[in-house]
Amino acid sequence: MVHTSKSPLSLAAFLAEPDTQPAREYLNGQIVTKPMPQGHHSIIQGELVSAINGAVKRDKIARAFPELRCTFGNWAIVPDVAVFTWERIPRLETGQTANVFAIAPDWLIEILSPDQGSTKVVKKIIYALQHGSQLGWLIDPAEETVFVYRPKQEIEVFEGAAEGLPVPDFMDGFELTIQELFGWLME
Repeated sequence: MVHTSKSPLSLAAFLAEPDTQPAREYLNGQIVTKPMPQGHHSIIQGELVSAINGAVKRDKIARAFPELRCTFGNWAIVPDVAVFTWERIPRLETGQTANVFAIAPDWLIEILSPDQGSTKVVKKIIYALQHGSQLGWLIDPAEETVFVYRPKQEIEVFEGAAEGLPVPDFMDGFELTIQELFGWLME
């Protein structure tokens, strides 16, 4: 859902507003409410966060965050999964993870919900790639397809393959196939 008004909010004014459920994003001057996740979306999101963190968090390589607001350029997005390399995770002076992430994730993953169009989601991925993200996935559970986006490269489409999906270089050793990804929906 897109919210418009006669005098659009600035990014600063948007960020000063209270958080909402479901989350809202600020995309190119527009406020967009994210659709409420449903079963397939929630399963894939939860399993991905667990699998990614299981592979890289212990060794302090990276960390996956579900539904984390990332503000960069003039946008504030909330990817379904945002993955940051360990050294790029914003920290407080105490060493704790900061609440505000004013940078693009290294890897962002979006999962389409039923009846959600892909245009705004693709725009978010491309915007993040233009602002430093290394990789973007767009997962379409209804079609059992993953679209892979990289900076200044052609889009790759994966469906029904037993081969591993592309991951960022820092995820060396992490493998996930389309069959495994959508197999989570059968568990």
